[in-house]
Amino acid sequence: MTQPSLDPALAARLAALALANVEREFPNKLDHVQGEAADAATPRALHPAFFGSYDWHSCVHMHWLLATLRPTVPGLPQRAAIDALFERRFAALPMRGELAYLGRAHTQSFERPYGWAWLLALAAELGRADDAAARRWSSALAPLAGAFAARFRAWLPKAWFPIRHGNHPNSAFALLFALDYARGSGDDALAADGLAAARRWYAADRDAPWRFEPSGADFLSPTLIEALLMATVLPGATFAAWLDGWLPGLPRAAPQGLLAPVPVSDRSDPQIVHLDGLNLSRAWCWRGIAAALPAGDPRVAVALAAADVHLAAGHEGLASDDYVGAHWLASFALLAHGGVGTVRPWAGGR
Repeated sequence: MTQPSLDPALAARLAALALANVEREFPNKLDHVQGEAADAATPRALHPAFFGSYDWHSCVHMHWLLATLRPTVPGLPQRAAIDALFERRFAALPMRGELAYLGRAHTQSFERPYGWAWLLALAAELGRADDAAARRWSSALAPLAGAFAARFRAWLPKAWFPIRHGNHPNSAFALLFALDYARGSGDDALAADGLAAARRWYAADRDAPWRFEPSGADFLSPTLIEALLMATVLPGATFAAWLDGWLPGLPRAAPQGLLAPVPVSDRSDPQIVHLDGLNLSRAWCWRGIAAALPAGDPRVAVALAAADVHLAAGHEGLASDDYVGAHWLASFALLAHGGVGTVRPWAGGR
């Protein structure tokens, strides 16, 4: 199944946004617990690699955007600037600084699970590139990725209940990226823990409560992100049957509440602007769900039509240059254009 075209002009625009954002230290919203006065420090001092883009996770996923565009867009005008940035950020000293931060007191839940997931997505994307520089950067990032993978492995078996609301703590979103990383890196323990959690949390779900969507700060659809995860966990026929129970009206183009884009009233409001990301992530989810269904399934056409209208609506948000959206929306635009391996349906294995 084809993905929507990511034309060179849009790719260059997204890359330019990311390069500008990762160098911008302020304003900054830290996820940082201060245990004593000495813990008060600037973002750059705390996070020598990922100090920009308003917050740590956004800085990480802007690096993911650049790592994704770099090998896949021929003639990308920012290629040299990306390489220079990565040489600085994935150098030994910044990487040691990021790893040392995790060894501080009070960091057990630092960026859990959203930032963890994006860090593993970045590691997975660098691992997919096939050139000497990318292999060097991937190796430099590996200890930090390994530390977050270990945190996932320690957390998932005791996370008895998922978090379902449509923003940073969402469990299904985190598992998508964690499983993609685990499969690509050969981390069989993380893959096993992630699959067990997905089945424990979601396998028996029926009749999605889609009528309660969206909340006013969602950038994910709890219904659709769960379905996208299950598309990567269950083989095709099993997923198709599971989706019958989760969204039983989908062959009849229902529910309309998930098929129509969400209006955004104020793109200068840091919470309301999340809804631009919701439109983009719904486009990503609908396209991934369609890819997992068998050819001829009537739900494919419904899902692809919904993906198209959500993508168009999401692009309206990219036109705003207000920093509350500009520091992160480009990454969600790339997701909507198929820019990550996690949209692949189940391909066998555990």
